[in-house]
Amino acid sequence: MASTDFQSVDDYIATFPAEVQIPAITLNGKSLMYFSGWKNHISVYPIPPVSEPLATEIEPYLAGKGTLKFPLSKPIPYDLIARLAQAFVASRPTE
Repeated sequence: MASTDFQSVDDYIATFPAEVQIPAITLNGKSLMYFSGWKNHISVYPIPPVSEPLATEIEPYLAGKGTLKFPLSKPIPYDLIARLAQAFVASRPTE
């Protein structure tokens, strides 16, 4: 069984193929969204508050409360993930 005792997030991410090595999205040093790589998909969580049109777009990727699954058998919708990150930024109070 492969080790799951990683010394850093970078060590964890490095265990995946290059096309799925995606870091967390942060703002002002605080993480907004997290990613995890799996054999057949990438998970993104949590889901930020979104508008009705964006909620409709992410519906096919919903996989439980607050998690989206993007199958590796299809192109990763990076533009959609970017819009989710923007929704997170918009929902955060200004500091």
